[in-house]
Amino acid sequence: MTDDTSTGSATDTASSSEEVVRETPLTERIEAILLIIDEPIGLVALAAAVGSPVPAVRQAIETLVDDYDGRGHGPRRGFELREVGGGWRLYVREDHDDLVAEFVGGQAPARLSQAALETLAVIAYKQPVTRSQVASIRAVNVDSVVRTLLARGLITELFADSETGAINYGTTDALLQHLGINSLDELPPISPLLDDGADGFDEGTIR
Repeated sequence: MTDDTSTGSATDTASSSEEVVRETPLTERIEAILLIIDEPIGLVALAAAVGSPVPAVRQAIETLVDDYDGRGHGPRRGFELREVGGGWRLYVREDHDDLVAEFVGGQAPARLSQAALETLAVIAYKQPVTRSQVASIRAVNVDSVVRTLLARGLITELFADSETGAINYGTTDALLQHLGINSLDELPPISPLLDDGADGFDEGTIR
């Protein structure tokens, strides 16, 4: 004999679950996706992810931006929803960059990005060196990377240039410990690692 009651319960449960999904506010579904993405997501992709029309998603995004910026019913948040490169993603507000960098620096060591490794290498071999000199060698802005290396305790401010006031940076003992060496003299020669043996470094480079 078929248990109609059991079958009915299962059907009711499934229907209830579908109703919950349908009744979940669009802004909540969008937030759920934004919290797990590593790169900005475009409106079309986001609309497909949450199962809603692009115009509705665009309007919901505008609502979230206003809400996070304090133009809604609540206070301004410590993060913001920003459009970058044609996509949307949550970012820490610039006001809190130093706070977050300090917190991250106090956590378990994480792998440095390629940009951070390259910047650290320039400072290690060229020190003492200013931020602008490092930027010139790498041909990119290194402000955020330098802040990260400072927060990790891998580099430090050595002194300020008497004429320009520019801060000169150098590596710390913490870097030596991570590399397993006793002094900078034990760093490998840089010449064999460069195409012409001199790019970006002068005769004063540590060898």
